[in-house]
Amino acid sequence: MILPVVGQLPPESTQQAVGYPSLFLLVALGALVPVVPTGALVSSAAVVAFHQTDPFALLVVFGVAASAAFLGDICLYWLGQRGVRSKNGSKWLRAISDRAAPERLAQAQQKLDEHGAVVLVLSRLVPAGRIPVMLACLLGRMPMRRFARGDIPACLAWAATYQLIGILGGSLFPEPWQGVVAAVGLTLLISGAPAVWRRVRTRFSH
Repeated sequence: MILPVVGQLPPESTQQAVGYPSLFLLVALGALVPVVPTGALVSSAAVVAFHQTDPFALLVVFGVAASAAFLGDICLYWLGQRGVRSKNGSKWLRAISDRAAPERLAQAQQKLDEHGAVVLVLSRLVPAGRIPVMLACLLGRMPMRRFARGDIPACLAWAATYQLIGILGGSLFPEPWQGVVAAVGLTLLISGAPAVWRRVRTRFSH
């Protein structure tokens, strides 16, 4: 019952009118609150765009995803800066700190000292790497302008990577919903693999 319903996608005009704003809002929200699988959203949107007749659909998905990710990062960094400057901190700074394991933060600070803002690009591509690097930037009092300059190529690379995953899923299957399922499964596997590996390594080390 589910597959036929999923397979009946709305017309392209409806997909674009609803899909692009929704993609922007969800990716921006996902940058602030990490409960939204933003990579899977971008890959799914790329699958749908791949099967559309509009030649610019994939380019629009790329632009929407990258700009939304950048906006979310900038907002989160600005909120974190307010916490760093405040004597009592802030709930946003605490939330960022709680999401960064001490060992990951130490690694991020070391890499930031060695390579500077270039680390921001890699942090966006490594699962669970964005928050430790952002916290290291905050604790190092990196100015917003410098953070933004490093975050632009990071968001562009991130959007391109997950869009390529979606294009791959869309090219392997004739139906859009099949490509969406494949792309979502692959992105979730990529994002969850490091956490599973750390748990396995910790269990066997003890």
